[in-house]
Amino acid sequence: MSGFDENPFGEPNINDPFSDPAIRRAVSSNPTNRGLEDYNPFAEQSSQGTAQVRGASNPPIYGGLGATQQPATLQPSNQEPQATNYARPPQPKPNVGLGSPLSPTADVNPRSEPELKTRTEDEMRPPYYSQTNNWPPLPDKCCFQPCFQQDIDMEIHINFQKVVRQLYHLWIFHSCVLILNVIGGFILLLCNKGFSTFGLGILYLLLFTPFSFLCWFRPSYKAFKNDSSFNFIVFFFVFFFQLIVTAIQAIGIPGSGTCGIIVAIRMFDNTAKGTFVGFLLLLIAICFVLTACGELLLLTKVHRIYRSLNVVSVSKAQQEFATTFLRNEHLQRAAGNLASSAVRAQMANTANQPRY
Repeated sequence: MSGFDENPFGEPNINDPFSDPAIRRAVSSNPTNRGLEDYNPFAEQSSQGTAQVRGASNPPIYGGLGATQQPATLQPSNQEPQATNYARPPQPKPNVGLGSPLSPTADVNPRSEPELKTRTEDEMRPPYYSQTNNWPPLPDKCCFQPCFQQDIDMEIHINFQKVVRQLYHLWIFHSCVLILNVIGGFILLLCNKGFSTFGLGILYLLLFTPFSFLCWFRPSYKAFKNDSSFNFIVFFFVFFFQLIVTAIQAIGIPGSGTCGIIVAIRMFDNTAKGTFVGFLLLLIAICFVLTACGELLLLTKVHRIYRSLNVVSVSKAQQEFATTFLRNEHLQRAAGNLASSAVRAQMANTANQPRY
């Protein structure tokens, strides 16, 4: 009769799965049925509920069932990482004798300070410096090619670059004065003062310009480049002769072929034409005087440098002459040809002599 005791207007309780008290307790304990204001997602849930999701906030448990659930943390270390020692190649020891830290050989005997300065020439050059002929500076399309290799900044020691440039500028100035001398000789030719000054002026220009470059500038260049005693001696001998010739040209002896002081003074007269021509020739004579003074100053300067260097001497010059010139292949071939020609001539004379 229990079915008749129920309320006919209420919800039916027949076969209601939620009428079980255990199910009602489980449903009432679920946080999803509670309000949003009472729900705490970070609250610890019972281990009897649904399976917990392992993640960053709930890491897995290691070390058995009795281990506590604590997030893994990195403990700061006070020990600094040790620096890796890389193997370095052994550095070459500085060479005291040659003054270069990269020299492969060492000199036992100590050298003087001026010698050490001159020895740094090779160290200052770049390792891949191409030695090609670049003087005279001719265009590429020219039929003639440069004959000499000249680079003062790369081949001459920094202590001697100034004096070498002064010698080079002196040679250029002397060549320009010889050109002016030809112009002065042409003016004298127009004034009916003879052809000798103009003709000899052209001869001096054609001879002294190339020979002065070859006979005293190139030896001085090689002397400062290679510390060559032989080239120093050649320079002093030829340059002293050049100084005497320039002094004679500055004086201007009549018939000598130069417009010197005496020739310029003779051109001055009471006419305006003579005064103008004499003034022009006097300017050329003053240029000869300046050239002679410059040659004297540079000769004294180079001689002072030569005396201060201990690496040059007469004995070294003789040794260089024996090793460089006497052993030259072209010189030996020329000497051999000359000797063979002399032997043939002697044999021919002997064969032509009458026999008794």
